[in-house]
Amino acid sequence: MIFLSRILKVILFIIFFGLFFEAGLISSYTIVTSQPPDVGKLVNMQLEEISSFFNLGSNSNVLSNQATITILNPYDVAATLNSTGAVNSIDVKSLVAMTSDDTSNDVISVNITATGYKDTTSGGNTSAIVISPSSTYSITATAMGKPSKKGITIDLSTIKITSVRKLYGNTTSP
Repeated sequence: MIFLSRILKVILFIIFFGLFFEAGLISSYTIVTSQPPDVGKLVNMQLEEISSFFNLGSNSNVLSNQATITILNPYDVAATLNSTGAVNSIDVKSLVAMTSDDTSNDVISVNITATGYKDTTSGGNTSAIVISPSSTYSITATAMGKPSKKGITIDLSTIKITSVRKLYGNTTSP
């Protein structure tokens, strides 16, 4: 009997904790968005997230079916990334195009990653101009391209940079 009462206490604690959590989530949603919450959507979102923890790896097709494709116009892609990515140069050897689209289509979307470099020049009010070592950046972009048997030709007008992250930079000042 004592064992049953302890189990009942644990179950009640879990239920009250869940209700308290849900009330906090709903009230914070209202405070942040200034709109009434859609309780059904919030609960479904939570259930999907919880179920994704239990199905970890078994249902994740996003990364598993990404294929690397050879870029047929790498120097043109590097020049476009260089001008739109706010870096001084792009390492052409680091260009990688990946897609999860069917490569038999006429036009497919690709995700492009590359490594870029930027030299930092300083010395505005002083008489000496100091060029510090290159900072290294990771550039991620999306684009459309025409696949062929040898690879893909990227349409340069469709390249859109999604992120430019600084990987390394000289933080010491002279």
